Amino acid sequence: MPTAITIGSTGLVGSCLLKELINNSTYDLIRVFTRRSTGITHPKIEEHIIDFDHPEQWESKVKGDVLFSTLGTTRVKAGGKNPQLKVDYTYQYEFVRIASTMGVPVYVLVSSAGASATSPSFYMRMKGRLDEDVTVLSFDSINILRPGALRGERSEPRPIETFGIKILTALANVGLLNDYKPIHACQVARAMLLAARNQLPGYHIYQPGRLFAMADEFLKTKFLWSPTA
Repeated sequence: MPTAITIGSTGLVGSCLLKELINNSTYDLIRVFTRRSTGITHPKIEEHIIDFDHPEQWESKVKGDVLFSTLGTTRVKAGGKNPQLKVDYTYQYEFVRIASTMGVPVYVLVSSAGASATSPSFYMRMKGRLDEDVTVLSFDSINILRPGALRGERSEPRPIETFGIKILTALANVGLLNDYKPIHACQVARAMLLAARNQLPGYHIYQPGRLFAMADEFLKTKFLWSPTA
């Protein structure tokens, strides 16, 4: 049966993605690997609450047709740069490496606009390093999505981020900083599903502007496509 694997399903993009996967006829099974329960019960969901520090306890279960990775945290929430690096880079890379050795053919990752391994920004450098390091893994199709600022309903208030999104939206509306134009988390999730559906061989990076078009394309074709088409 077609199986999707997810990490990061309790986050902003991850929660949107999980809802889309539940309502998507492409996948019969969704293997959710998470540090805390999503709180969602559904016949398609197989939830595994795991400790990322002990892969020997769960690595044999990482089996499926596509891995969707939306795992991430903030420096404040993690408690500093090193704890954030552990979640955003180490945990992600180790899980992805295991998925590749288990024969998962397709990988879809949410990165960030501006990600670069040589960036002076710690966050952008961390994201860029992951984007580069996964290229050596043995997936048939690697898809890196780099959205701008994320819009959506968060579980905790982020007033500074909300203010920043308003500024970026206003600038984008007058043709400035279009690469960082805010995008809704559910649009990113739909772009992820389109990338997984297309399964383009090799390594592909999708910059912010492309994601809006991908989300629209997914919505236009979601009822016209099936796994056997």
